[in-house]
Amino acid sequence: MNTKTPYPSVADLSFENALAELETIVRDLESGKTSLEDSIISYERGILLKAHCDKKLKDAQMKIEKIVMTSDGNITTQPLDLEQ
Repeated sequence: MNTKTPYPSVADLSFENALAELETIVRDLESGKTSLEDSIISYERGILLKAHCDKKLKDAQMKIEKIVMTSDGNITTQPLDLEQ
């Protein structure tokens, strides 16, 4: 990671782009080839990206619905209850 390169806003990233960037950061940190300063900056960026991905997944999960048949035979949708 180059400390001189400005990062795009995390809020503007899609889930896929944020995850790809997070994977790159993890690879860079695991390689041990970055300076301490760049590693700290990358780690902080990674924390933001992880939180962003977690939020995107939670938002998507809340949108998932299941199709159900009511007692009177009508078909409708309900939020998916993952606890069942």
